[in-house]
Amino acid sequence: MAFKVNIDAAEDYVAGHARVVVVTALGILALAAAAALLVFFIALRGAEQAMVPDLRDKELVAALQELQVKELYPRIQTRYSESVNDRGVVLEQDPVPGTIVKAGRRIKLVVSLGMVVNTIEDYRGRNIEEVRMDLQALFASASMSLLTIKEPFMYEYSSEEAGTILQQKPEPGEPVSGPVTLEFVVSRGPAHVLARVPGLWGLSPAEAAGRLGEAGLGFRFSLREARGSEDFGAVVFQDPAQDSMLESGRPVSVLVTSPAGRLETGEVFALFSYTVPESAYPLPVRLELLLPGANSRELLVEADFGGGGFTFPYLAVPGAVLILSMRGREIYRETVMPPMDELSLDEI
Repeated sequence: MAFKVNIDAAEDYVAGHARVVVVTALGILALAAAAALLVFFIALRGAEQAMVPDLRDKELVAALQELQVKELYPRIQTRYSESVNDRGVVLEQDPVPGTIVKAGRRIKLVVSLGMVVNTIEDYRGRNIEEVRMDLQALFASASMSLLTIKEPFMYEYSSEEAGTILQQKPEPGEPVSGPVTLEFVVSRGPAHVLARVPGLWGLSPAEAAGRLGEAGLGFRFSLREARGSEDFGAVVFQDPAQDSMLESGRPVSVLVTSPAGRLETGEVFALFSYTVPESAYPLPVRLELLLPGANSRELLVEADFGGGGFTFPYLAVPGAVLILSMRGREIYRETVMPPMDELSLDEI
């Protein structure tokens, strides 16, 4: 069977459908462009804005609910506080209340873990200096120290080592609901314990102080000019004499020679002197020298000292600084001055 094709009809059919295809394609492109513009303007507008509420002094759960309503999110940090009633309460926030932010912003909340201690520890039998350092470290990051030590202490002679806590108030186990002042009775050590005085002849001041410290005795230095062939800066006399018996903690008088004109130009050899507060038992004391323009200190002497007149010879240059510390805390500093014969009238 043979078919006859009407060419004109076929051309009309194709032309009509082509117009439909073109119109449809153009419509799709227009819709895509409109959708793109809509997305662009939405993104340009940004997220909804919200005012940060005041969340301070509120329970954490309540604070989180308020943030949820505002479409805000928390970033939580924790720390100890000074009240047992603060546990779980918002202490601080960032940004501050009233700040306008975009929805979805994270708000930093500092929430209390409560008090760092809930009951009084048993400090009896521990050294008072050790307890002091522990408390300082415990509350180093707190705005105030929850536990403080009342000073001066009460002291008693006992068989316990000097510095040992014998009694405390409040008693161990008592609850803590706020700042507490700890009162201690501290041991002076055994009464009237005698120590043998070591021989110090010919030693340097630092060596003599170390020898006396090992024996449980203190020191009191003085100076006199070197005579004849004597070396300066050496011990030439002590009182009491070697092998004498002296009550523990009492000072031994030590005489050291001064240079008598043998110093280099600009050097000073003198006696450092300072009255250290009295204590019931010897405490660690350091005397250091800081030279002009230097960053590090030179240790002159380190010893346990029971208080009173602290004296020690030193060799330095004018402008150097002598620094006296007790228990690791600076208590006094002094600048080295030129000898009197080198001072001008204006300096005097």
